[in-house]
Amino acid sequence: MILGLQKIGVCHNRSGAPGSSIFSIYATVKVLLKPPFFLILAFLLLPVNISAVPEVLLVLGAPGTEGYEKKFSSWASSWKSACAKGGALYSEISLPKENKSSRDQLEEWIFTRVSGESALWIILVGHGTFDGRNARFNLRGPDVSASDFAGWIKPVNRPLILVNTASSSAPFISALSGEDRVIVTATRSGSEQNFARFGEFLSLNIGSHEADLDKDGQTSVLEAFLVSARQVADFYKTEGRLATEHPLLDDNGDRLGTPPDWFRGIRPVKRASDGSPDGYRAHQFHLVLGELEKRIPAKLRQQRDTLELEIYRLRDRKKELPENKYYIELEEILRKISQIYEQADSS
Repeated sequence: MILGLQKIGVCHNRSGAPGSSIFSIYATVKVLLKPPFFLILAFLLLPVNISAVPEVLLVLGAPGTEGYEKKFSSWASSWKSACAKGGALYSEISLPKENKSSRDQLEEWIFTRVSGESALWIILVGHGTFDGRNARFNLRGPDVSASDFAGWIKPVNRPLILVNTASSSAPFISALSGEDRVIVTATRSGSEQNFARFGEFLSLNIGSHEADLDKDGQTSVLEAFLVSARQVADFYKTEGRLATEHPLLDDNGDRLGTPPDWFRGIRPVKRASDGSPDGYRAHQFHLVLGELEKRIPAKLRQQRDTLELEIYRLRDRKKELPENKYYIELEEILRKISQIYEQADSS
């Protein structure tokens, strides 16, 4: 979405080193942060862009008891409502159908969607198990393992968001992490085998403006993850109970995952020693787009997102670069982003 001063890390005092273009940078950022009224009006008059609509599959696992069946059905309803609100294509697998098990239906759904411009979302709602080697998601009929998923999504060449809200879900990160993938789990290890409440909070936050931490009119996967993780922690604290679930998010392909307390607001402040921070890509996926955002053509949004990632990586390297070089490179990227918004206005 539109970048702000704090979001890209240029909101601070500096004297203006010789040869730098700080005033030009500031002017560019101001355009991105607060578009003129006529530009906002022009966006609002554009037809809503309906290309690259996300495809969402919710897999409702074996509930085990009537109580859990009611809970999981409620979570599924919340996801379905969010998809309807955002115009996403929603599918659901819960029971064997036409002599096909839930596992077979899941494999077929992925196989028929390996290519495309839009993102694939796969949401697992139910229980999970871990035997010390293999993590599984419990289905009615044959279960599905993390290694099963790894094989099925290998040919997928489009963005993928996979959310496993089950217990013992953490091993799905090491199995599925990869380029242009966002993997979210309810636990930080396979040994966290108790019922996980994270999925309930996430189902409510993903389509709610209440979880819009940066106030850009839409809630990203990262924001929904952070707010839901905080609510999980608050639940156990209020109940005076030892927390038995600790959500993780991975979007940099390092197979490690990042806990919510490694973020300050939406900005990562810690990272694994050998990798880039998690969270940047996850903040670019939204199930319900803001009014301005959904009027930007999908291809331009993709170009803008690529440039935003360049800014994040440049910001991470700031201490390694001469100050002048940092601001020159930053200005170049910001100019490209402003051009994208101009193209969107004229398209």
